[in-house]
Amino acid sequence: MQNIALITLVVRDYDEAIAFYTDALGFHLVEDTDRGDGSRWVVVRPAGSGAGTGLLLARAGDDEQRASVGAQTGGRVGFFLHTDDFARDHARMTAAGVRFLEEPRHEAYGSVAVFEDLYGNKWDLLQPS
Repeated sequence: MQNIALITLVVRDYDEAIAFYTDALGFHLVEDTDRGDGSRWVVVRPAGSGAGTGLLLARAGDDEQRASVGAQTGGRVGFFLHTDDFARDHARMTAAGVRFLEEPRHEAYGSVAVFEDLYGNKWDLLQPS
C-alpha cells in the first residue's frame, strides 16, 4: 500500500505560515523541529485528518525558491481542502481573514469556493456531494 504522506509548500517564513495554517485554516501543528542549521521541519495537517496527507512548510532557502513562493502551481488551483460542513468552514475562514476569490458555488460534485493562502497559492474549499 502507498500513500502520499507530505506535500512541500515553500513559504517565506515558518512562523507566519504556521500562524496562517493553524489560525485561519484551523490546521493542527503536527511537528516543528529545529534542524540545527537555521531550518526547521514543520508539518501541519487539517483538523480531523488523522494521519492523512500533511503539508511540509519549507522556508525558501535561495532566490529560485523565493521566486516560487505563492506560485508553485503556475496560478492554478493546486490544493483541495475537503470539508464535511462547507458553510461552517467558509464562515469561519472568512471571519479569520481568508481571501475567497469567488462566491460559493454549488456544483453537481459539491459546494466549492476558491481561496488564496497568505502567499497567493490557490485552494478549493470543497464539500463533496
